[in-house]
Amino acid sequence: MNLDRRSLLGLLGAGAATPAAAKAANTGQVAFLHGVASGDPGPHSAVFWTRVTPMSGANGDIAVTLEVARDAAFNDAVRRVSNLKAGAERDFTVKHELDDVALRPGSEYFYRFTANGVTSPVGQVRTLPENQTPDVVLAVVSCQLYPGGLFNAYDAIARQPRVDAVVHLGDYIYEYGAGAGDYGMDHGARLNRIPEPPHEIVTLADYRARHAQYKTDPDLQAAHARAAFICVWDDHEVANDTWILGAENHQPETEGDFAVRKAAALRAYYEWMPIREPKAGGMQEAINRAFHFGDLASLIMVETRLLARNKQLTYADLPRNADGSPDVAAFEVMRNDPSRDMLGEAQRRWIGDTIQRSHAAGRPWQVLGNQVVMARVKGPNIDQMMPPEQVAQLLATLPPETRPEIEAAIQLFKLGLPFNLDGWDGYPAGRERLYETFKATGVQPIVLSGDSHAFWTNELYDNAGQRRAVEFGTSSISSPSVGDHVGGLPIGLALSSANPEVVFCDQTSKGYILLTLTPERAVAELCAVSTIMAKPYQTRVVKRYSVTPQGDLTEV
Repeated sequence: MNLDRRSLLGLLGAGAATPAAAKAANTGQVAFLHGVASGDPGPHSAVFWTRVTPMSGANGDIAVTLEVARDAAFNDAVRRVSNLKAGAERDFTVKHELDDVALRPGSEYFYRFTANGVTSPVGQVRTLPENQTPDVVLAVVSCQLYPGGLFNAYDAIARQPRVDAVVHLGDYIYEYGAGAGDYGMDHGARLNRIPEPPHEIVTLADYRARHAQYKTDPDLQAAHARAAFICVWDDHEVANDTWILGAENHQPETEGDFAVRKAAALRAYYEWMPIREPKAGGMQEAINRAFHFGDLASLIMVETRLLARNKQLTYADLPRNADGSPDVAAFEVMRNDPSRDMLGEAQRRWIGDTIQRSHAAGRPWQVLGNQVVMARVKGPNIDQMMPPEQVAQLLATLPPETRPEIEAAIQLFKLGLPFNLDGWDGYPAGRERLYETFKATGVQPIVLSGDSHAFWTNELYDNAGQRRAVEFGTSSISSPSVGDHVGGLPIGLALSSANPEVVFCDQTSKGYILLTLTPERAVAELCAVSTIMAKPYQTRVVKRYSVTPQGDLTEV
């Protein structure tokens, strides 16, 4: 990577705030408009977060106190941490990692903040268990587009009788603006969920404002207050289809140096998310980390965007033969280039070591928190599912602005090309190297994926035809899927019919996965909300799958 001085300063600026001149303390009126949150729990630790909004506009530091107790009334106090500061250098966010033997493993705690005589809402957090652990319950989420719809799935999660942690696989915010044609604004205009600021976000102030808007959503606040979040980013926390040196939705000629934009995005992310700060001297991008749930499971969160990912291929790169027809063989050579990767050797080695240690410790489950779909998924040949006349009728019902793109995709997918080049299908050599890592550990992990705005249950096989993992993909909280744009075309059924690795796919439902782990089995419930356009709503289980540590996958 070649960095000029401006880029380097931008990257360095993404870490800790620079020292500022002393300011008078702000003792004026404040409010907790963005709720509270916890994250990255350990057996004796957790990260606690809030944002204190100064109502007077004064920029002085605000003194903040964190209280942690065993009961919601705070009669059984555990710790009281004073002298925390909310200041302009971190956009008045407060984040404190409490690592204290007073926090007991596998225990529920309540927490709140106070500032200038005002008390925040109360949140709950559960520390990770140690030793014998009978079960773990995780909610798995991804892709929450603010204008795309209501966050009803988060309300449903907050109402669950038990959630030990929420695993967020990325796209916590989106970068797009509020123009009539901007992503999700067909719903956003109807719901009056208008992105702030109303333009595409590029600067630190922009990213901070967008994070702030998302955290005003009451359903998201309720989910954060309900349980600790364990998060990684995907692409939209910076810009669509990010890779190590750029993004599809970044135009240097009008939006400047990508490294500067990325640094601003990551700084805002670390300020506004309940996640541990990068290690001193470490890379901001190194968000990969692991969590161990007693003797039952390890959750291994990986980074697939900013550490090692090559630029995505697109079908605009598809070579043409002399007669103008697609040269599929030449494209496949490009796609299978051995250098194409997402993880990088260091992270892949860390994944293998972490899985091996977890397995050696006797834990039956190793769960990979991964951003994008890992299964081999060819685009569906719709002509094999229905007569051409019926296809033509369905296409005629599509909006004029989307019909040409869908028609082009239908023609491409007749050639057996992948459904999504931004997923692992765009990096088959890197995927095979990861499968070799799984093989070396003797473990078939559970792979979790987001990004696709669809539910998936997949069985993952290497090039030799040996199964290497089971994958559960969560749909979006509110972001639109392919199925939302193609009318009556049965895309989910077409994908499962055309691809041996795809056991089930739902390309229209919105919701989350509830993953329950016990020593005998892992049960994934694909939970959908009935609508993202109104309240009230209903929740249903679309499908429920069980997998044993020996790899037996069944619908239950």
